[in-house]
Amino acid sequence: MQHSPAESLTEEAEEAEAGDPFPRLLPWLLAIGGLAGLAAAFTLSVEKIALLKDPAYVPSCSLNPVLSCGSVMNTPQAEAFGFPNPLLGVAGFAIVTTVGVALLAGAALPRWFWLGLQAGVTFGVVFVHWLIYQSLYVIGALCPYCMVVWAVTVPLFWYVTLHNLRRLRTAQSVIEYHAVPLTLWFLAVIAAIGVRFWSYWSTLL
Repeated sequence: MQHSPAESLTEEAEEAEAGDPFPRLLPWLLAIGGLAGLAAAFTLSVEKIALLKDPAYVPSCSLNPVLSCGSVMNTPQAEAFGFPNPLLGVAGFAIVTTVGVALLAGAALPRWFWLGLQAGVTFGVVFVHWLIYQSLYVIGALCPYCMVVWAVTVPLFWYVTLHNLRRLRTAQSVIEYHAVPLTLWFLAVIAAIGVRFWSYWSTLL
């Protein structure tokens, strides 16, 4: 018996959702995390426009010598692809938020869609870690709004990846203790920040 294209897509979507290890967590993470990332990226875009209009403008997130968006925005790394990085965030997080809302509304997404989302969050997490390295060891300053994007991108990548690998036996133990690698991941980044700027943090003690 042949199925219509609509029925085939429905079956593919239902198969993709089968055995979801995080049926409640993932939709909320995509919706709320995407919205937080979108807000941070949008704010960075506004600040960047203000800085382009007035080179003397001091961004609202320039708080001290270390937490200084202005120092980061004026570097080539802030326009890695020839345009301000926050524009990528606005587009990417808008998609993530939409996906999260769709899942909360009961949508069942096909496998190919999840693979496309996987490609997007993988690019995002690789790009974010390149920016982390650049901020710590090349630029020597941190952008608070950028750090919000970092903090959101890592769990988005992690849980989308676990969702897509859920059928693999080797992934079951990782899924069971999913919070442990994520916690260690965050601690590693926090430790790198603490060590890199310890000469400044120590003056505040």
